Amino acid sequence: MLSVVSTRVFVYGSLRRGQSNHGLMSRSRYLGDCQLAGYAMYDLGPYPAALKQSGSEGVLLGEVYDVDTVTFAELDILEGLGEEYCREQVETPFGLAWIYLYLQPIDRATLIPEGDWSNRSSW
Repeated sequence: MLSVVSTRVFVYGSLRRGQSNHGLMSRSRYLGDCQLAGYAMYDLGPYPAALKQSGSEGVLLGEVYDVDTVTFAELDILEGLGEEYCREQVETPFGLAWIYLYLQPIDRATLIPEGDWSNRSSW
């Protein structure tokens, strides 16, 4: 059950429904699907990387959740906050939400042109 304090998070990779880390979202409330413009997604193997790309036609497909403070802290650990990913707020149809953006070079990563990690077998 959610604690009194909750935070919205936009997830686009392994935390989405049907993906390997979705179990971490068990205490969270699903708000709905969402598409964000101006981002590019790359395949890093076991998980994706998202980067903001000004003027980009790229999109990210994902889900928005209300998460409690414990889950939010667990997501920071999973994402390697400060080392591998940073957090930034984005506007969604459900209000402001945090998104994790990749900080490392993506030299050999493959672009996921449609921005949908759950559909990665199609490319």
